[in-house]
Amino acid sequence: MALHLAIEDRDQGLSDEVWQPALVDVWNQLGPRERVLAIPPDFTRFPSQSGPITCLAHQHFGPALTDVMPALGTHVPMPDWQLERMFPSIPSELIRHHDWRNDVQTIGEVPSAFVKEATEGIFDQPWPAQLNKLVWKGGHDLILSIGQVVPHEVIGMANYNKNLFVGTGGVKGINESHFIGAAYGMERMMGRTDTPLRKILNEAQHRFCKHLPLLFVLTVITVDTQGQFVINGLYVGDDEECFERAAELSRQVNFTLLSERPEKMVVYLDPEEFHSTWLGNKAIYRTRMAIADGGQLVILAPGVKTFGEDPEIDRLIRQYGYRTSQEVLGLVEEHAELRDNLSAAAHLIHGSSENRFSVTYCPGGLSRDEVEGVGYKYGSYEEFAQRYPPGSLKEGDQVLPDGERIFFIKHPALGLWASRDRFEM
Repeated sequence: MALHLAIEDRDQGLSDEVWQPALVDVWNQLGPRERVLAIPPDFTRFPSQSGPITCLAHQHFGPALTDVMPALGTHVPMPDWQLERMFPSIPSELIRHHDWRNDVQTIGEVPSAFVKEATEGIFDQPWPAQLNKLVWKGGHDLILSIGQVVPHEVIGMANYNKNLFVGTGGVKGINESHFIGAAYGMERMMGRTDTPLRKILNEAQHRFCKHLPLLFVLTVITVDTQGQFVINGLYVGDDEECFERAAELSRQVNFTLLSERPEKMVVYLDPEEFHSTWLGNKAIYRTRMAIADGGQLVILAPGVKTFGEDPEIDRLIRQYGYRTSQEVLGLVEEHAELRDNLSAAAHLIHGSSENRFSVTYCPGGLSRDEVEGVGYKYGSYEEFAQRYPPGSLKEGDQVLPDGERIFFIKHPALGLWASRDRFEM
């Protein structure tokens, strides 16, 4: 168990000339491999720089890199244009699509007593550790789990073993993991590493995965003054230390703590990155600890044309809508179809303002009836983008020419925004 690499540049970011040879040196020290599996995130984590890292792995390992499986979780398979954009040098015949409903294996269960203690009694059932069959019994002598550490609504800080148990996990494990996070409370977890679900996943890894040749390659990302994504930290290891080191840097560079609570926040969702509210509601839960009670959140979402990534989850979102935590928990008790799709129930909680502030969604591909049908206010994208032009607004607090004060966010997936009185590091 070891941390093989930890390099950081909080201010300028790491150049390709720094991080690429450092990573290759780690791989060289591991020695030759015959069958390598790379598990990068999918296009929804494009800023993670996992694409260049995966391409570098292909360049280094050559024909020994036999499989590349994007960690889709519940997301739809990546279309060709996304694969070509994110992994330009990876041959299409190496790509494996994860099917979370069918192509998984339960490798063990974390005991209910452990789950109950970790969740402070909120959930008291054994948690099924599930992995894609290719991960579990693909015969690889190296498994590269690649991704970005950043604040996350389900587990506190994204990545590490979440990339495996959720990114390549199955229905029951994903459903229950999402529900545990939602029921425990996002605001108790986001930005923290020692969370209930993280304890459960760590236990699953320790119990069942010691024989797997895992190597975690983790990044911390910001945006520079030219609007380019840069790697501020790169960590490589096979245990929790690389994750903890990455999380510590992420807390320094990906968190924005505000002295005042903005009355109006405007968040832009890049159409290449966000096509559903399942993905786009980062605009809500990454700002919910910042926005003032009674305030307004405006979401500029030109690419959003659906609610769920999965057809069944999309149907459930349309049917039940985004409600307060207590309302959703009550619906779970009443309706078997929500109990059978706990990740959908969790998402309804994640997408709620808990009646503290209003949410005006301005999608490019959903109608007024659809948006209002799930509990949001509807805004015309053309109208709101004219008032709040995403290409010309600056990040952060600003006063518009007519005197209106707003707080603008262009990359909600890269951070967490909170008022100082609502969040303690």
